[in-house]
Amino acid sequence: MRGGLCRPLRSVAMLLLLLLSPWVSPGASGAANPCCSFPCQHKGVCVQVGTEGYVCDCTRTGYFGPNCTFPEFWMRLRDALKPSPAFYHFLLTHFQWFWSIVNNTFVRDTLMRLVLTVRANMIPSPPTYNSAYGYISWEAYANVSYFTRVLPPVPDDCPTPMGTKGPAELPDVHLVAERFLLRRTFRPDPQGSNLMFAFFAQHFTHQFFKTSGKMGHGFTRALGHGVDLGNVYGDNLERQHELRLFRDGKLKFQVVDGEMYPPTVLEAPVHMIYPKHIPPEKQLAVGQEVFGLLPGLMMYATLWLREHNRVCDVLKGEHPTWGDEQLFQTARLILIGETIKIVIEDYVQHLSGYYLQLKFDPELLFGVQFQYRNRIAVEFNQLYHWHPLMPDSFLIQDEDYSYQQFVYNTTLLTDYGVEALVEAFSKQRAGQVGGGQNINPNLLKVAIGVIEESRLLRLQPFNEYRKRFGMRPYTSFRELTGDEEKAAELEELYGDIDALEFYPGLLVEKSQPNGIFGESMVEIGAPFSLKGLFGNPICSPEYWKPSTFGGATGFEMVNTATLQKLVCRNVKRCPYVAFRVPRDGEEAAAPASSGQGEKEPSAEL
Repeated sequence: MRGGLCRPLRSVAMLLLLLLSPWVSPGASGAANPCCSFPCQHKGVCVQVGTEGYVCDCTRTGYFGPNCTFPEFWMRLRDALKPSPAFYHFLLTHFQWFWSIVNNTFVRDTLMRLVLTVRANMIPSPPTYNSAYGYISWEAYANVSYFTRVLPPVPDDCPTPMGTKGPAELPDVHLVAERFLLRRTFRPDPQGSNLMFAFFAQHFTHQFFKTSGKMGHGFTRALGHGVDLGNVYGDNLERQHELRLFRDGKLKFQVVDGEMYPPTVLEAPVHMIYPKHIPPEKQLAVGQEVFGLLPGLMMYATLWLREHNRVCDVLKGEHPTWGDEQLFQTARLILIGETIKIVIEDYVQHLSGYYLQLKFDPELLFGVQFQYRNRIAVEFNQLYHWHPLMPDSFLIQDEDYSYQQFVYNTTLLTDYGVEALVEAFSKQRAGQVGGGQNINPNLLKVAIGVIEESRLLRLQPFNEYRKRFGMRPYTSFRELTGDEEKAAELEELYGDIDALEFYPGLLVEKSQPNGIFGESMVEIGAPFSLKGLFGNPICSPEYWKPSTFGGATGFEMVNTATLQKLVCRNVKRCPYVAFRVPRDGEEAAAPASSGQGEKEPSAEL
């Protein structure tokens, strides 16, 4: 049908276009590079021809014409029927009674498969660009030391930093941050996200967001480019070996007040980043060198340490002939599976706000074309700086800690214990990310660094990313923010909505109704996230089977993992634990403890 109808229509239209205009389009007058105006739409690739002309490569975009703006027949039909992101977000976050029915039928699997394929297909695989090459190259594919990129850099010979729109010099980065990102008054997330969620986001993403300062911007030290638990086991073999006990597959640990904690750097001599005034005997050693910064990060490191060693005990009981190496490697695969399960069904489920119950089931994709390889993009790294989540202080058992008291406080974890921190962080609300003006002053310098990096990497304007991920570009700052005063200030600095930078655009965009993020954060972030999670090797047909995880018991651990089980299997008393603050009556419903070190969860877990 497609070959019989679409191709003749396209041929006639292309013939008319050729008669009406030259195929090589002239560039904008006075522009050194005509591609600076981003003329190619719908994922078309701009190639400069001569000094003032360009060609748009529209291959397999579903569009044709000089600028890839004319849809083929089936693309026109699809565009006419396709709902807007706002529409399906509304549908997925309303009508709870309807979704309660769907979640108990085969329709759930069908919708989940659709979500995965549509989202994952938005991310190019294999990768296309990196920060050194604004065109397809073997280097962009093969050199995994680079973060990849979805959109190429703004050409370096453009009239303005954003191409052809906006001022010749971008506004002062400190001015942008102080006007639009700095918190005036703490604005809590209306979805009820808590610090357990905030610290999980940091702990989870720091295994693959590891910018290599020594090599320069655009480079990464996390060469695994995905969920490999390098934050638990280290990002290289030498670090891993320093952290391993080399007995029964376990990691090194110390016992404090009868409970397991990470070893000190005296016992596991790995590089950790601590201030000079903290003595080595108080510096805890884990896979990620920055986790000593916040007790919330070290709390998660402790939970995963305990879980690894607990899983090793279970595996040894089932496989007494296995040596240390097989126990360690199999336990690592189980923990990777548990992590992905928790991320999709607890973490992403919460932040999405969807009533559709998300599902981690790799078999959903076995019958469709899918590549089990992932590359982390610099845009994903930029997008995931969610520092508005952090509060103005940290409340633990009626004690309020300022940033100065909380940061690098190595004794909070061992003094209070894991369950006390879990309960405190589960009950304290995090901030709303969308809407701007919600970053604590102590963290503003991090946001400034993100914007500075984006300028060095010449990221394309915010609206170009909206178009790339299937959203309609904003036509005004008023439409972006929903606030007249804020819109006027943005226009004063940037001049044109098409000159707004990527990261500021994500944060100042108005949040979705009762949502933690704006539309762009969800629509751009979700494809990166789901592609990375389901693109993990353990999700492939070759890996996804019980034997990979040591048999039925290990496979069951992966398939039944939850945040609550991760905590309650590894503490003495099971506290309230969730990614949102408790609703009325929920604390009383918290399950009893299964006991630290118990091999199997109790029935109520």
